[in-house]
Amino acid sequence: MKRNTTRRLQLRDEGINFQAAYSLSDAVSLLQERGKLGQGGVKFDPSVEFVFKCNVNTAKSDQAIRSLIPLPHGTGKTLRVAVFADHGDAQEARSAGADIVGGSDLIEEVKKGKVDFDFCIATPNLMAEVGTLGRILGPRGLMPTIKTNTVTKDVGQAVRNAKFGQVEIRPEKAGIVHGLMGRLSFSSSALEENFLCVYHALQKLRPSESKGEFVKKKGISSTMGFCLWVKI
Repeated sequence: MKRNTTRRLQLRDEGINFQAAYSLSDAVSLLQERGKLGQGGVKFDPSVEFVFKCNVNTAKSDQAIRSLIPLPHGTGKTLRVAVFADHGDAQEARSAGADIVGGSDLIEEVKKGKVDFDFCIATPNLMAEVGTLGRILGPRGLMPTIKTNTVTKDVGQAVRNAKFGQVEIRPEKAGIVHGLMGRLSFSSSALEENFLCVYHALQKLRPSESKGEFVKKKGISSTMGFCLWVKI
C-alpha cells in the first residue's frame, strides 16, 4: 500500500513547481489533469477549495469580515437546511426547498440535542427564542446572524442560495480565508468563475483600516491533491 501511495504522489507532483504562481486557468487545468486516475488521481470526485491569505487583523473588531457569497455554479455539495419561521414565512421556506421548518416546536427539538441539519436560517421575529440556542448552534457554526443574511424576512431567497451553493467568508486567526468552491468534475470555466466570484467579493469586503496589499496570496487545492498559488 505504501509503495502504491508513493507512486501516486510521484505521478501527481511530477513537474509541478510549488514555489511558482500559476495563472488561474493553468492551475485549474493542472488540478484536473492530476486528479485523473493513472495520473496520480483518486477514485472519487474530489472537492476543490480556494485559499486566500489576507492582510487583516482578526483580533480587531473593526477589521472583522463575515459574509455569505452565493457561487455562480454552486459548490457541488447538498445541504440540509433548517429554517426557524412561522405562518407565511414557514410556507415560503418549504416552497423554496427547506428540509426542516418550524417555530417554537423546532426550537424545543434543538434544545433537546436534535441538530440534524447543516445550515440554519431564522426570521427576525423568532430570533429572541432562537438566541437561546447559542450554546448549541454557536460551536457548530450554525447560529443565524444578520451579517451572513441568515436572519432575514426573505427566507425563500436565503433557502435557495443555501441549497444551490454558497460559501462563508470568515478569516481565521492568521487572516486565512478558505472554503469549498466546487468539485474536480466541474468544468474548468465553472471552477474559474467560482474562484473569481469569491476573490472579487473578498476585495469588496476589505476593511478601510487594512493597509497595503489586501489579498497577499491566492491559491486553489483539491482533496488529496496539492495546493497551487495563483496570480491574477
